[in-house]
Amino acid sequence: MRKLIYGMNVTLDGYIAAPGDDIGWSVPSDELFQFWSDQLEATELTLYGRKLWETMSSYWPTGDQLPEATPAEITFARRWRDMTKVVFSSTIDEVDWNTRLVTGDAVAEIARLKAEDGGPMDIGGATLAAAAMRAGLIDEYVLATAPVLAGGGTPFFTTLDHWTNLTLLETRTLPGGVILSRYATKR
Repeated sequence: MRKLIYGMNVTLDGYIAAPGDDIGWSVPSDELFQFWSDQLEATELTLYGRKLWETMSSYWPTGDQLPEATPAEITFARRWRDMTKVVFSSTIDEVDWNTRLVTGDAVAEIARLKAEDGGPMDIGGATLAAAAMRAGLIDEYVLATAPVLAGGGTPFFTTLDHWTNLTLLETRTLPGGVILSRYATKR
């Protein structure tokens, strides 16, 4: 059975984007970027909702070819482009860059993929992750918490019908006051 990991940059008050999908509050650092790049390298399959897919696919397929690309960005772009991805959407018709499109029941497909043998899967996109969260499919949460309050926007966590108990796996402080935390779902 595969492990399903949900991780994002998040504000202290729990948002992955401020109103208007603004992520300008993010506190970038080489260390944080390297952490996410290492996470990508350790992932066998990434699951995307449409919005995050459109954001990622608008930049990373050619991010390594930009003249200003850093060595870390070049590595990330190549890892991203080469890895296997699944996009869940009923509003787009095609995907590219080693990606498969699923237009049907996302929770059923995520459960099916989780039941397969293989390496870890990442899930990205608030709506898609919320559906997996409510279905109890997420095994690990990774939060890179920035020292900023957005006051509203797109929440990292969804409203749940019941508690989900977690175990702290790791915490560390990164440049800019970002706190990296990893939690496992208690089963």
